[in-house]
Amino acid sequence: MLTWQQLRDLKLTGLQSAADSWGAVSRHANAARDRLSNELLGAIEKSQTSEAATSAAGRLKTLDRNYDYIHIECGLVRTTLDSLAYELAGPQSKLRDALDDAAALKFTVGEDGSVSYPPGGENLMTKQPLPGGSAMGGSPLMSRPPALTQTPPGFTDTNPNHAKAQAIADHIRDALQEAHRVDERFSATLAKLKAEPGLNVAGATLEDMAADAAAVREVADQYLKNDIPTDKSPAERKAWWTYLTDKEREEYLAAYPNIIGNLDGIPSAVRDEANRDNLQVLIGRMEADGSETARTKLAGLLSIDEQLRAEPTDGAPRMYLLGIGDQGNGRAIVSFGNPDTSRNVSAYVPGLGTSLDTGFARNDIDRARATAIGAREASPESTTASIVWLGYDAPQLPAEKLLDNTAVMGTEDAEAGAASYDRFMAGVSATNETGDPHITAIGHSYGSLTVGLAAQRPGGIPGADDIILVGSPGTEAKTADDLGVGRDHVFVGAAKNDLVTRLPSPPEAGGLLSGGPLGFVAGAQSPLGPVYGAVQGSKLGYAIGEAFSDPSEIYFGTDPASHEFGAHRFAVGDGPPVGMNGIPAHSNYFNPDADPESAANIARIVAGKPGDISTEEPR
Repeated sequence: MLTWQQLRDLKLTGLQSAADSWGAVSRHANAARDRLSNELLGAIEKSQTSEAATSAAGRLKTLDRNYDYIHIECGLVRTTLDSLAYELAGPQSKLRDALDDAAALKFTVGEDGSVSYPPGGENLMTKQPLPGGSAMGGSPLMSRPPALTQTPPGFTDTNPNHAKAQAIADHIRDALQEAHRVDERFSATLAKLKAEPGLNVAGATLEDMAADAAAVREVADQYLKNDIPTDKSPAERKAWWTYLTDKEREEYLAAYPNIIGNLDGIPSAVRDEANRDNLQVLIGRMEADGSETARTKLAGLLSIDEQLRAEPTDGAPRMYLLGIGDQGNGRAIVSFGNPDTSRNVSAYVPGLGTSLDTGFARNDIDRARATAIGAREASPESTTASIVWLGYDAPQLPAEKLLDNTAVMGTEDAEAGAASYDRFMAGVSATNETGDPHITAIGHSYGSLTVGLAAQRPGGIPGADDIILVGSPGTEAKTADDLGVGRDHVFVGAAKNDLVTRLPSPPEAGGLLSGGPLGFVAGAQSPLGPVYGAVQGSKLGYAIGEAFSDPSEIYFGTDPASHEFGAHRFAVGDGPPVGMNGIPAHSNYFNPDADPESAANIARIVAGKPGDISTEEPR
């Protein structure tokens, strides 16, 4: 049991010094990891192709993970020790104040924490001073006068010094109890911060690291978390981070990479560092979970991790991980290029069926990569950052099955995503260092609804100069002017064979999909009628759809590709016709191999060269 003498004499600076030493080890491991990845591993993979080189690269990758583990775990130890020093400072101060009070009154504090006091007051009968005694922390009934004949058991000592001594003894007891609780909590946490035997960071080690991080966050909340400005604007968060000391920043990154990495307004390089660490924690957590949902997310996380560790190819800028999380269907924000130092910044929102899985990691991230490469080619003199933003839960019906169930397409997910997207874009504007960046908001499929709703929120999309909508089922906007950047800055791509851009409104869809030619009558004015009728092989359906179609209205309001909407329609390929594999034309807009004209036009707009795009007539 901790004694008051031990608490009084405890050197908190010693704990802080030990924390600094663990922090130094963490920094050294991080620097070693960077040198290994950027110099040794990269050089081997670029210059050598042999079994020996492959074997050496494999060993270096293992060492890379080991350094990563050391960096994270030592950072957790550092934060735990600093938190311990912080929390012990309170009870130690309380104890020392009590001891100072005892010394000032010339009371004596015993080894057991009792406080002895001298005679005082006056006996009403004898007129003599009341005898002294001692008090223990707790109830006044625990007072111990010198002799029972002077103060009967169960009665409070009436010596006025007794009340003062009792208060001091209570403060000593309270300080010790508080310090003991702190000691127990932190001892349990520090006991968890140890590695399994061996040199290889395997799955079990990553699972253990996830548990370690959670344990440290639990004890560090009072020391660190309460000061994180989660309820402030991105600009205020940037200012908060700017004025932290280097040590404070390291502690936040060690204990709360999950918060700092996803906090809009924190510099991109810092978010990337935090998220790379949190990625390892999430991998461990998903491996420990083992459920089907966790396995799906794990596959996406591992693919992202592999891409982050790989050398950039095909002229793509360096990858930055600006967000990662396992909430909902998963979160991931990846940028090719640093948004803080780039003149041109785009942020693409994917749509229907997108979640944190291998499909996102392979396809949606590739779309951002292709846009970054294309923008560099379109404007070699400018710097570009191309972002894919999965910061919301999109509806999960796969796009190729959309015609079977349009009821999945409500606006609730897009509305929630719009608010989050605007906060993210406010963060991009707050941290960009170029003075006046050219910012493009891009929405694909259901993501175009999310972007459209974000543009229609008060103030519009922060910093946005241009908006691109591709494969769009509508934005709930009547015209392009409703999107806040002016119709001349709204660009739309709609492939001829992309049926998502011709979806009927919800009541029409019910008629169209109810079966038989009469369904088209119930569907009334459906722009999809001609196409759907042809797909179904129904001549009557085609004829009725043709007759009643209102080409300017689709699922979420005015068709962005229509004359009525008023945006610029850029040229795209027709795309493959609808077939057994769904609607492939819906997925080709960013692909320079499948639709080079569309990909090039998107890149030109992102690069600030809208005058160079090829166009086609609106519907």
